[in-house]
Amino acid sequence: MTELRQRMLEELQRRNFASSTIRYYIRTIREFAVYFHKSPDQLGVEEVRQFQLHMLRDRKLATGTVENRMTALHFFFKKVLKRYDPELYDMQLTRVPKKLPVVLSPEEVEKLIAAAPNMRYRTILLLLYATGLRRAEASRLKIADIDSQRMVIHVHEGKNSRDRELPLTPKLLEALRAYWRACKVKPKVYLFPTRFKTAGEERPVTDKAVWHACIESARRAGLSKRLGPHTLRHTFATPLYVHLSRRHLHAAVNPLERINIPGLSQTPPKESGRDEATV
Repeated sequence: MTELRQRMLEELQRRNFASSTIRYYIRTIREFAVYFHKSPDQLGVEEVRQFQLHMLRDRKLATGTVENRMTALHFFFKKVLKRYDPELYDMQLTRVPKKLPVVLSPEEVEKLIAAAPNMRYRTILLLLYATGLRRAEASRLKIADIDSQRMVIHVHEGKNSRDRELPLTPKLLEALRAYWRACKVKPKVYLFPTRFKTAGEERPVTDKAVWHACIESARRAGLSKRLGPHTLRHTFATPLYVHLSRRHLHAAVNPLERINIPGLSQTPPKESGRDEATV
């Protein structure tokens, strides 16, 4: 690891950026350097301008993607190199089209879930659709975060390092228990662990694995819409739920309860002992 990359990493970690954001920022700076075949600390405003044009004109990246990468470049020059050049902020895109998010119909959600190639992918899709979790949050979800007594799911250090609670519906609880029972090697810490361990400790799947669960299931379902984990987050209609007070948390009907999923009953599952399932 170069000294410059280490400084960038430390500045991001010191501000408690999410691991996915850290990877994105570092990758952006690496691409910036590779494009000019120079160390990024030897580049300046003119190169940033050329790189922005390259992303828009040559690579034809979405304007939102370009804006995100410009934010990474601003962070690098201001926080890592300590350069405060006002010209950098004159390169913000003034016309960023605001598009409506892709939302799936209940029938499309049913097709997507039915097309999941295995139990783990199916459970990931059900979890995303029923809770609106971000893919990084879903990948790191722990068994202890699933509170079947209070029927809530605890999300620790989500976006902006905020904790929150989400409703746990009877149908989702039944699906999680069915998944746990089907696992040959029972998850002990994380709901979706990998086969690999670090110093003997269980590790969660990456957020890329959650993304792949959506992409592969969509391909098998023959859905033409471009979708990923965030599509299910939009379909879940996050604003209706995450801003509800705890008093109203269970008042609204969860979208998962409205669709027909083979193998899941319409009635709440009976409480089982901790030996049968830990969720």
